[in-house]
Amino acid sequence: MRLVAPSLAVLALSWGLAPAAAAEPTYGAMAGAALGQGASLNGAVPFPRTNPWNVDISKQPVDPRSGALIASIGLDTGLHPDFGSGTYDGSILGIPYFVVTGARAKVRIRFTAYGDQSDKGPYPIPPNARIEGYKPSGRPFDGDRHVLVVDRDNDRLYELYRAFKRPDGSWNADSGAVFHLDSNAVRPTAEPGWTSADAAGLPIFPGLVRYDEAAAGVIAHALRFTVDRTRRAYVPPATHFASSDASPNLPPMGMRVRLKASYRIPPGFSRPTKAILRALKTYGMFVADNGSDWFISGAPDPRWNNDRLTSELRQVKGRNFEVVRMRGLVVR
Repeated sequence: MRLVAPSLAVLALSWGLAPAAAAEPTYGAMAGAALGQGASLNGAVPFPRTNPWNVDISKQPVDPRSGALIASIGLDTGLHPDFGSGTYDGSILGIPYFVVTGARAKVRIRFTAYGDQSDKGPYPIPPNARIEGYKPSGRPFDGDRHVLVVDRDNDRLYELYRAFKRPDGSWNADSGAVFHLDSNAVRPTAEPGWTSADAAGLPIFPGLVRYDEAAAGVIAHALRFTVDRTRRAYVPPATHFASSDASPNLPPMGMRVRLKASYRIPPGFSRPTKAILRALKTYGMFVADNGSDWFISGAPDPRWNNDRLTSELRQVKGRNFEVVRMRGLVVR
């Protein structure tokens, strides 16, 4: 069966948006993206239209274990934006990214933990690329320290985990991955069981909530979220697990949830929040890492309204979600 995502124009009309609010996206071609830190993609969407990240799953069947799996994450726990404007505890809110041209010079990467599961360098990382957790004060910071770089001319995505810049311009990192944004062979070098810069072996960037999309009113892809406890298993498109717990009631990496069709989005919610919730109904979100329950990942941007975004999303509870039927579950 050929899987086809609906056009943005169709989605815009069905959601009551003016047609001008939703230009047709360009799937798998980043050439139209702007350049720089947190740059707008200008309608570009990573991966082809038929890629799992971009396929409408609103009508797919519910997994038989959906109830127990959702309960393990928290029925009465609300969504939380793991991104925003400004800082929290001195660190920027969200996972930053940088868009470069194909002419960007590549630098050496020294892998310090998972080199055998990493895509070898060099990577085109600018000297001023922001690291996740960055503190504008200049004080030291820790955490996952992700670095994400999109090469718009070659349709490539470079991601590092636990990245540390060296004085000579090269980088140390625990692991790294290179993704082909113009192909459904997303990471052709990867083997089953490999990690990436993310615990699930997934790319991080395609699942981020970005302000340019949310403010326009339409997010045309699946999102990324974290849960506290996961299973020693993964389901495609994930390739890796990060748990020793074998309980079938816990979510495997790559498990996809969607907002139930019966959930009514409050008309008073802001445009960005409505866009997020509509995306969760149409494309859902993947379990990508261990972390706080129901935390949705996104990119930092000074235009986010933190108070409104947080107060609106927390009203959407775990019980409003269901698990899309899992196929190809790998249990270790």
